[in-house]
Amino acid sequence: MTFFNGRGEVVCELSYRELRAQAMHAARRLLGLVDVTYGDRIALVAETRAEFVILFFACQYAGLVPVPLPATVSLGGREQYLRQLRFLIENSGARAAFASDDFVGLLRDSTQELDLALAGRLEDLSVLRPSEQKLVGSGLDDVAYVQYTSGSTRVARGAVITQRAVMCNLSAIITDGLAVGPNDRFFSWLPFYHDMGLVGKILVPVASQAPVAYLGTREFAMRPRMWLTLMERTQATISFGPPFGYELCARRLRDGDGAKFDLSRWRVAGVGAEMIRPEALASFVRAVDGSGFTGDSFVPSYGMAEVGLAISFAQRERGVGVDHVDRDDCVKHRRARPVARSNKAHTPVRAFVDCGAPLPGVEVEVRGPNGEALPEREIGTLWVHTASVMKGYLHQPEATAEVLKPDGWLDTGDLGYLHDGRIFVTGREKDMIIVGGRNFWPQDLEHVAESQESVRTGDSMAFSISDEGGERVVLLMQSRELDPAARARLQHTVHAHIKTEFGIHCHVELVDSHALPRTSSGKPSRSQARRMYEASLETSNASGARSSP
Repeated sequence: MTFFNGRGEVVCELSYRELRAQAMHAARRLLGLVDVTYGDRIALVAETRAEFVILFFACQYAGLVPVPLPATVSLGGREQYLRQLRFLIENSGARAAFASDDFVGLLRDSTQELDLALAGRLEDLSVLRPSEQKLVGSGLDDVAYVQYTSGSTRVARGAVITQRAVMCNLSAIITDGLAVGPNDRFFSWLPFYHDMGLVGKILVPVASQAPVAYLGTREFAMRPRMWLTLMERTQATISFGPPFGYELCARRLRDGDGAKFDLSRWRVAGVGAEMIRPEALASFVRAVDGSGFTGDSFVPSYGMAEVGLAISFAQRERGVGVDHVDRDDCVKHRRARPVARSNKAHTPVRAFVDCGAPLPGVEVEVRGPNGEALPEREIGTLWVHTASVMKGYLHQPEATAEVLKPDGWLDTGDLGYLHDGRIFVTGREKDMIIVGGRNFWPQDLEHVAESQESVRTGDSMAFSISDEGGERVVLLMQSRELDPAARARLQHTVHAHIKTEFGIHCHVELVDSHALPRTSSGKPSRSQARRMYEASLETSNASGARSSP
């Protein structure tokens, strides 16, 4: 494992042999903590640092359960992060909590009134007397870790993943999804507290014994081009990212910059974690023209923390498969009817990306509102059955019963359809906008906004709220435009296009840059945007101001 800073300098190198030795050393001291016993949970602020990895595996050797926690102070600021940390530590029932130098002060402030055996750093374990008991590790059906979901549609929940479940998923990912070989090398800037970063870029490299290099998520956001620089320097062959990551990188490249990088070894450019927009990936291919990278390297995937990580992978070396379907048929009848190439100019079209066939041992069904299995190309809720499914949500039996049935089938909460055995994800059930009995995907409304020259992909969020007149559709757009007249024209244009295309009235509101909330994994959080908008309305109404925020 090689860790880079934002300037592209190596700050730490850790062989797997050294990782094992340091993890076992820390494990014995973890067991020396007062009142910490086999099976207890240990909270770890998941920074992209070697300390986190050492502590994660120390928990495995000690038979303890690591709980990765977000390591990001968002625009909500310090107090919001402290509340989030405290909630997650309390919710997990952790007996101890650890962070590095950068976050340990915040960790201690958030846990002042909690009864923990220790809230500190990896180095603080060195003063403890090591336990003399033998390190026995965990059994197959013991808990490997607790992965908190991103909370994109609800309060974050801790998915309890067993050793058997995660090893089952790792085996399928390594063997079938990625076909990892002896010459493969990984690179990642994904956060360790997200399932794609934790499972995909820590556990997969370790389990396959492949080298891996890391750049911190914050450093990537500040210098996206560093991703490409380090891909070339480390000769990495496998790297993943959400669509917005590829698009952010593309925006920082000027014409001709692509030829400055050698990306010819990049054989698997994985894409997942959010709805995949083909145009975002196409812009990346154009931006890195001359680097040796081709669109055939893209491998769309579908997964979630509740199954470890992966449910499906598209075929390698095939690039991005796109299904063009009749948008009106999707909205009115929840049916993905393909549109012939000759008819695309005359029919409203929706493009969905092929996320591939389920991994071996994974069954997927599309079900209707009454639980009935739907035929091919009918849009419904995706259900999954696999040996890698979670044990349940930590301390939340009712939430577990909502999604995990006694027969082992998991309700993913995602909408989609099947075609030729492949999965096409269309959105989240809870994000669906329903007006006058008609269904609308927020992504369709957002696409109208983001088609405007001054609005970037990911700079809009659509949702509905209830008011005296029924459901009210709201579209928030981040805008860098300062001229009042230009802002008014933008609002009018987007409102008019939505009215023409969908036949609905939509309240269009411009907000400041970076105002739209995202989950800890970077997904758009429409539910949080809705709550913030409603709170601003209440504040405005209480102060006698205008009704829009």
